[in-house]
Amino acid sequence: MSPASRGDGPRVALFATCFNDTMWPGTPKATVRLLERLGCRVEFPLQQTCCGQMLTNTGYAAEAVPLVRRFVEVFGDYDHVVAPSGSCVGSVREQHPMIAKDDAVLSSRVAEVAPRVLELSEFLVDVLGVTDVGAYFPHRVTYHPTCHSLRMIRVADRPLQLLRAVRGIDLVELAGAEECCGFGGTFAMKNADVSIAMGSDKARNVLDTGAEVLVAGDNSCLAHIGGILGRQRSGVRTMHLAEILASTEEHPA
Repeated sequence: MSPASRGDGPRVALFATCFNDTMWPGTPKATVRLLERLGCRVEFPLQQTCCGQMLTNTGYAAEAVPLVRRFVEVFGDYDHVVAPSGSCVGSVREQHPMIAKDDAVLSSRVAEVAPRVLELSEFLVDVLGVTDVGAYFPHRVTYHPTCHSLRMIRVADRPLQLLRAVRGIDLVELAGAEECCGFGGTFAMKNADVSIAMGSDKARNVLDTGAEVLVAGDNSCLAHIGGILGRQRSGVRTMHLAEILASTEEHPA
């Protein structure tokens, strides 16, 4: 992925997230392909680091302050910052103001920058004003709305609007879709038995749809559910929303 890419549309910074950068680099790459196809000028600031969510969630708010400061320094000059993760976007918009509250200067910068940080489906629907992104994906698919995207940043049905417009797709409803999959970041480590039980319920509902592909806007949740589906040898694969939306007849996923 190049640090900067050219297009005719809005200038967009890609916030890849450390989780994707480390384990699922195909997702931010797909995000770039999609945004460039829609005319955006995508830039990838090389100085970006973790948003600090793991520290914040485990009570290390003071240790997260340098990460928040780095975030506003790196992304502060952009009108649009797009991330393929409702979880990390939720951390920036909801947790960063709390972490910065005792530092007047940092708090002011966070108040400026955080509202510009959008999850991919929010940017596509609300900023670019598109639901048909020219995607083609001839497979049976079901969608899991992740907790942070659904409850924290409230993407509502934006991902479904985008999926319904994909040519060739057979989109089937997932029973108990809004129920948590049980991952929850550190929750899965602190409460492993409960997490596995919740994930197993979700996996069973996925299997009941007969879907070939489970899609979501967060790879963390897909890793949890996908791990259970994989151990069951279900044959169901997991894909990030960005990868499906980037798929075309010329460049199938």
